[in-house]
Amino acid sequence: MAGSLTLLPLPTAAAPFGAGAAVADVEALQVAPVSGDCSSAASQVVEETGGDLLSVQMTSDGQCVVTVLIPGNGGRPKKVTMRVPM
Repeated sequence: MAGSLTLLPLPTAAAPFGAGAAVADVEALQVAPVSGDCSSAASQVVEETGGDLLSVQMTSDGQCVVTVLIPGNGGRPKKVTMRVPM
């Protein structure tokens, strides 16, 4: 994702972070291995969690570390980091 920038929406009175779906079992999500760069891994994690992409990094052992923010129920969003094998 070099050279790309993702803007995250800021909470407002009209659309607080709590306006999103509830998160029940984020830790139970299974992430399948992907081939290619980390952008496909990031897309996969965002799709599975329903969160907003915060960051993506490739590790030296060939895994992608994807961090997303998942809207909470009226509170702060939950920060979730997942490792996806390449």
